[in-house]
Amino acid sequence: MTGMPDRIGRYTVAKELGSGGMGEVYLAYTPGGDPVAVKRIRSDKLDPLMRARFEKEALIARTVIGTNRVARFLDADPFADRPWLAMEYVAGRTLLACVDEEGVLPTALVASLGALLAEGLSAVHSAGLLHRDLKPQNVVMGKDGPVIIDFGLGAFMDAATESLSHSGMIIGTVRCMPPEQASGQPKVTPAADVYALGTVLLYAAARHYPYDGAAWEAVAVQVANPAIGPDLSGVPDAIKPLIASMLAHVPEERPTLGAVADGCAQLLKSAGLPPAEARLQLIARTTAGGTRDAAKEPVSPSFEKLLEAQGKSYEISGPDSPLDGLRRDAKADADAAEADTEESATPREPATPVSDTPTEPKVWSKAGWPPASKRVADELRMEYAVDTAL
Repeated sequence: MTGMPDRIGRYTVAKELGSGGMGEVYLAYTPGGDPVAVKRIRSDKLDPLMRARFEKEALIARTVIGTNRVARFLDADPFADRPWLAMEYVAGRTLLACVDEEGVLPTALVASLGALLAEGLSAVHSAGLLHRDLKPQNVVMGKDGPVIIDFGLGAFMDAATESLSHSGMIIGTVRCMPPEQASGQPKVTPAADVYALGTVLLYAAARHYPYDGAAWEAVAVQVANPAIGPDLSGVPDAIKPLIASMLAHVPEERPTLGAVADGCAQLLKSAGLPPAEARLQLIARTTAGGTRDAAKEPVSPSFEKLLEAQGKSYEISGPDSPLDGLRRDAKADADAAEADTEESATPREPATPVSDTPTEPKVWSKAGWPPASKRVADELRMEYAVDTAL
C-alpha cells in the first residue's frame, strides 16, 4: 500500500480520514478551497468489469437530486490506476459512533432517522441506482441531520459468491448484508437497501445487528439461512414490527421505502411529535458534544503552498471532470459486459453486416470533447439515421 498522495484528480489531499474494505478516505480540497471527501479504491478490487460498472454508476450518480440525505456525488475517475470517487464532505460522527458512545436512540428518534434515510434512499433508487452497502458506519449524523455517505460505490459491492471471500471483506458489511447478497445472487433489487436500512434502525434502537459472530464467514452463513431469524432483542415493542418486516428473508416480503416512511410517520404521530421537531431532537441528541469537523482544523503553510501550486496547475489544464473524457457508450458497454456474465454464449446471426476491420472504441479526448448540447444532438442524429422513416 502506497503512502498518502499529494493529489487525487484535481483535489489536493490534506489528511487521511479513515480506511476500510473498499479503500482509503481522504479529506481533500478543491482548487478554490472547498473541502471534499475522496475515496480511493483498493487495487485488489480492480478488473475491467468493475471499472465499467463504476463508470456507468458514476455517470448516473451525478443526476441524483431531491434530497438532503445523501452526500452529493462530485466526481470520479473509474479508469485511474486506482479509481477514486469524490463526494461532499459531511462533518460529524457516524451513527455507529453516536450509539456506541452515547447509547441507543429513543423510539421516536429511531423513527425520525428511518423516515429521513428512507427519503434519501428513495432519491437514489429514483435515479436507477442502489446503495448496496448501507450500514451504521455509512450514516453521518451532521448538523442538519443524518446523511448517507459512500453512495456511488455500489459497482464494487458485487453480489457474486467470490466477492464475499476477498481479503478486504469486513464484518461490518456482512452484518448488514441482505440474504440474497450473502447467498451469492448476482442481482439485487431495491429491497436489498430496505433490509440494510432495517439493520441500521436495529442498531440505533438496540445497539446490535440482526446476526453476529466472531468472523464474517460465520455471520454470512447465518444471514443466508432462512431457518435462523434475526435477533430483535432489546428493540422497543412499538417499532419492532416495522424493523422485523424490513429484515424479512424473502425480498418480496419486505416493505417498500414508501411504506417504511409511512410506518415511521405513524410512530411519530403516536408519540405526538411532528416530523420537523423530531428531526431537531435527533440533531440535538447526536451533536450534543459538538460536530467533529476535520475541515476546521488548521492546515500547515506547506499545505497552503501545495494547494496554491496545484490550483495554478488546474487553471492550465482546465476544469474537465474525468467522467467527461470517458467513452460515450459506457452504459452500453457495462450492460453488455454484465449480460455476458449471465448468459451462455450462443452464436447469433448479426442483424447488420459486420466489417472484418476491428473498430476502435468511441473515445473523446478532453481537448476535443464537444459541448453537451452538440454531443446530444450528434447522438440523436446518429440514432435516427438508422431508420430513414424517422
